[in-house]
Amino acid sequence: MKVKKAVIPAAGFGTRMLPITKAQPKEMVPVFDKPVIQYVIEEVYEAGIDDILIITGRHKRAIEDHFDKQPELENTIKNSEKEKELEKLNEILENVSIYYVRQKHPRGLGDAIYHAKQHIGDEPFIVLLGDVITYPNCTKELIKSFKGKENIIAVEKVPKELVSRYGIVEINENMEIKNMIEKPPVEKAPSNYAILGRYILQPDVFEYIKITPPGKGGEIQLTDALKLMIADNHKMLAHIFSGKVYDIGNKLSWLKATIEFALKSEIGEELKQHILNLIK
Repeated sequence: MKVKKAVIPAAGFGTRMLPITKAQPKEMVPVFDKPVIQYVIEEVYEAGIDDILIITGRHKRAIEDHFDKQPELENTIKNSEKEKELEKLNEILENVSIYYVRQKHPRGLGDAIYHAKQHIGDEPFIVLLGDVITYPNCTKELIKSFKGKENIIAVEKVPKELVSRYGIVEINENMEIKNMIEKPPVEKAPSNYAILGRYILQPDVFEYIKITPPGKGGEIQLTDALKLMIADNHKMLAHIFSGKVYDIGNKLSWLKATIEFALKSEIGEELKQHILNLIK
């Protein structure tokens, strides 16, 4: 079966980015000239998927507003240079159906994804965390490698000394995931391959989320549900992503991404000169 639908969990509080996220969703934090979740939606669109479900919360209305038409603004900037700034977004809005469902209580990533059960039905689907940007397009890579019946988790190689910050997978020579450990101590990490926030999942995952006991803070974690699937011999493969991953829930990564994207823009040379002046 082909992957036709995407799910973007975007209901968390974004506490790592406080105070920026006190009154705005972390997914709406700007990375250079657009909010992080727009990069994620563009990734889905460019991978050929036109059905997107965003899992939100009651404090996330700005996401829905951003992905809505705004006739007053568009009439104001019509035939001006500013009209070009919205071309990509408007193209997506014309060609993609975006749906929303609210996670009523903050009960973890697994619970957020469970809210997609009715929308997904019996199809495989891709999950993209709403505050992670990948370059080049990781979703394209996952879809290209997908055969139809397996689950795939995108991973990246991280420095050994940083494994305690990530969910780490244990893989065999056939790229099958045999275990995953959330933020292990360096000496107990089975590898230095970290889960990066892109998954192709079979609909069976919903039944496993349903029976997954709450963990720390009463949250139901996707990792715990996936471990139950592995124990029941569901095929779980790792896809090693060799591109760049920007975790916009991390302040340093957010700043690096903003600077890097800005340096590639029309203001790049001026910004570069400013940075060189600062570090003289």
